[in-house]
Amino acid sequence: MKCATVAIIGRPSSGKSTLVNTICERKVSITAATPQTTRNAIRAIFTDQRGQLILTDTPGYHVSEQKMNLRLQETTRSSLQDSDAILYLVDPKRSAGAEEQSIVDLLLTVKIPLVIAINKQDIAKPEEIAETRAYLSAAFPTAIILELSAKDDTGVDEVLIELFKLAPEGELLYPEDTYTDQPLEFRISEIIREKAITSVTDEIPHAIYVEVADLEYAAEAESIWVRAFIIVERETQKGIVVGRGGEGIKKIRQASFKEIRQLFPGKKVQLDLRVKAQPKWRKNRIVLDRILS
Repeated sequence: MKCATVAIIGRPSSGKSTLVNTICERKVSITAATPQTTRNAIRAIFTDQRGQLILTDTPGYHVSEQKMNLRLQETTRSSLQDSDAILYLVDPKRSAGAEEQSIVDLLLTVKIPLVIAINKQDIAKPEEIAETRAYLSAAFPTAIILELSAKDDTGVDEVLIELFKLAPEGELLYPEDTYTDQPLEFRISEIIREKAITSVTDEIPHAIYVEVADLEYAAEAESIWVRAFIIVERETQKGIVVGRGGEGIKKIRQASFKEIRQLFPGKKVQLDLRVKAQPKWRKNRIVLDRILS
């Protein structure tokens, strides 16, 4: 039996969260068109007859000196150091620039076994894949470079084969039926955040975080009551999220409720969802410590 921890690294929107969800055959990480949707190191657990892979979906590695982005970079770097192997996911639809080179430079300093996968095989042009492969081969001449489509689930099995080759012998770290170790409050907040950021445009998704204020079990745990806040930075953003006549927050609540209810099968779930503004929270160390821990 084999068991390994695997950190997945890549630029924002390279498809890391989609790949994790495809491997686990269920939603573990939220996804959205907005870059840098993932803000935490999300652990997903994949188990089959070969053993277990603990996959860490890291925040998209984005070069920026803003306080929040620096924290996200540190989360990714820490995840690499704690892993038995690294899966580097690359988007061939975007040419390699300074940001991609920063990841390459980082990986060249980390002495951990590496598997490289070129994603989006379903939509990338052959010349884009060829250019990306040439770039990666020059940087990592001995590395294994695979191609896949996380969205279409093609080439994913080949990636798993290579990761299990690198995995050391060992006992399972989680029960076989476990697919994530995220606390319930965190999973609820991520579901709500996903629905909120997909309902708005421009810079507002980056100005949103979600706080679960209460998670109460009533009537011998037959009823679950959730109270949560969608938090933005400005009052004008609050109005956009709420929408005209409350239509925006209503749609977010309805979409969130469908998925949150699945976390509590057989239970009656009530969701109280509100919006409030907290100025400049992305520069607030206390807030960042709480939501990025």
